[in-house]
Amino acid sequence: MNTPVFDFLKDDVYKSVYEPSEDSFLLIDALENDLELIRKLNPSICLEVGSGSGVVISAVSKVFPSAYCLATDINHVAALATKKMAETNKVTVEPVVTDLTSAVRSRLLSQVDLLVFNPPYVVTPSEEVGTQSLQAAWAGGIKGRQVMDRFFPFVPQLLSTKGLFYIVVLKDNNPDEITEFMFGQGLKMNNVLSRRCGIEHLSVLRFENG
Repeated sequence: MNTPVFDFLKDDVYKSVYEPSEDSFLLIDALENDLELIRKLNPSICLEVGSGSGVVISAVSKVFPSAYCLATDINHVAALATKKMAETNKVTVEPVVTDLTSAVRSRLLSQVDLLVFNPPYVVTPSEEVGTQSLQAAWAGGIKGRQVMDRFFPFVPQLLSTKGLFYIVVLKDNNPDEITEFMFGQGLKMNNVLSRRCGIEHLSVLRFENG
């Protein structure tokens, strides 16, 4: 998977949109590691939750141009950046401004073949979660999981029977707890890729129907 061109985005965009960073590239690398597995799915619908700049979903669309690729973000500037990212890289992505998947969930039930999420995962005070500032892109609150914990119950509802869910997590997020919860939802986990990014130890976990 090739990393999309993104240097056209200006500094004023990054005042309110998360800039493509090491965790973004880690997620792309994890998807590339699993590319043979994903290709076997022949995905029809791909969804990125919290797309930010759109660099990840554009990378997906480059590889699967016939798939219907959607991207959600609560930040309207991020949705515009995702649209521009796709257009610049000559791929098609539909950005939707919504909280997680609330605006699209009903029409995507049991239909998403590839679901990806690079969530706010940094442990922060709860009051920093969901603000209108850039810190909302990384502020995860208690255990760094306040945003992802809200989303996890919807994952099995969205995934198709063959669907795969990829998420970036921090060691502080307690991946074992996440795995236990998702197992209770009928999903099994594989750790696709781990990497130290600066002071952080990040992993990309893959969940699928078990």
